[in-house]
Amino acid sequence: MSRTAYQKQLYELREAVLEMSDVVCGRLRRALEAYETGDDALAEAIIEGDSEINRLYLDLEGECIDLFALQQPVAGDLRFIASSFKIITDLERVGDLAVNVAEYALEADDVAGDRYPEVDVGDIGAQTVEMVEAAMLAYATDDVQATYEVAERDDEIDRRCERASRAVVYDLVEREATDEAVFEDVSRSLLTIRDLERVGDHAVNIVARTLYMVDNNEELIY
Repeated sequence: MSRTAYQKQLYELREAVLEMSDVVCGRLRRALEAYETGDDALAEAIIEGDSEINRLYLDLEGECIDLFALQQPVAGDLRFIASSFKIITDLERVGDLAVNVAEYALEADDVAGDRYPEVDVGDIGAQTVEMVEAAMLAYATDDVQATYEVAERDDEIDRRCERASRAVVYDLVEREATDEAVFEDVSRSLLTIRDLERVGDHAVNIVARTLYMVDNNEELIY
């Protein structure tokens, strides 16, 4: 294979990874909408659409393996392909978390804002989606500074999720609830908050791999 054809493959891989991220972020935004509004049809569509993300992941996994096996990349190209392989794994897991949020929406009796108005799950979720989008932009543009900025944003997401979890538990204690339905509601809310925190963690994983890809720097990898 000529060098030009090989570089075209690398370019197409990056574009395909970015397209996958667009699909995943769109799904998560719609899952959050279903959670906030109680739209069961939308939630079901998110759950049923997970197979598309899985197919995208498997196709890109195959492309990465072929590049490893057939082109035997070295140095910067090797880091790029390896990082892309790790990033699609994080994106696939974000897609799974979107499905989780949609499932929580289906299981809930009331819309989220009615249950815990002091806990803004929608805003927390929107911020985590923005983190993933910012992380993918850093990957698209080889932006080292942006990798650090995304990682710093995760600290605030962690704090917000901790405060939200405490508010849900405090509400349970205040009501001295014994109804099983209430406990299930609390459990769903805590799981939703936990999953959104994990979305932020995946965004950090993406920028960590991007930093390694661009600068051979493992500082953000943990």
